[in-house]
Amino acid sequence: MNDEETSRFVRLRVELVVEVRDEDAVAKAALRRIAADPELPQAERGQAENAVTEDTAEALAYLVDPFDLVSEVPGVELQQASWSSERIDYDPDSPEWDMDGDDGHDDEEEDGIG
Repeated sequence: MNDEETSRFVRLRVELVVEVRDEDAVAKAALRRIAADPELPQAERGQAENAVTEDTAEALAYLVDPFDLVSEVPGVELQQASWSSERIDYDPDSPEWDMDGDDGHDDEEEDGIG
């Protein structure tokens, strides 16, 4: 493929596993972000506050912003993003958690590339 046939769009997949050591600190940080968000409608603000105080994974979703990951990268503009968070059972010694290993999937074929 030459440059004209190659898409300018790139799908960047990132998977993180974080250990939450202070759930209260995470919830408070999420509440501060909600309070400081001028674009969040008042009707949704109460729901968001309840969600982040009841579920640490939800609080993390409010604090982690994909735009922050690429906003400083020269020549790149974020076009679309989605993310989610969930509580998981994590065992770093389990072969299921080998992030560098082959999980049996060919990502290029799943994306229709290749």
